[in-house]
Amino acid sequence: MKYLCLVYLDQEHWSACPDEKCAAYGQSLVDSGYLLAAEPLHPVHTATTVRVRNGQMSMTDGPFAETKEQLAGFYLIEAKDLNEAVSVAAKIPPVQHGSIEVRPVRSLNLG
Repeated sequence: MKYLCLVYLDQEHWSACPDEKCAAYGQSLVDSGYLLAAEPLHPVHTATTVRVRNGQMSMTDGPFAETKEQLAGFYLIEAKDLNEAVSVAAKIPPVQHGSIEVRPVRSLNLG
């Protein structure tokens, strides 16, 4: 089953974990067959939020909601169950500075 591990950090800790450390862990997940995709995100001030209400599109700078922790990146993994996914997520380096949300991925029936 696919699980999305969402990395959340506050502004103070945004760069606390070096990219090299995250890349090394990502490579270990590739080597072990867990990793499907992983990407860091630019800081939240680069975000644009799009909404459509009553047929009208609007855009605002920044994230959808103001929170202390903001989405910093993700790891998309393949794991046999939630316990295995949580075990993988607990080793994602930024977990020491923020939090990792683990979510099962649903499949869209496109055919």
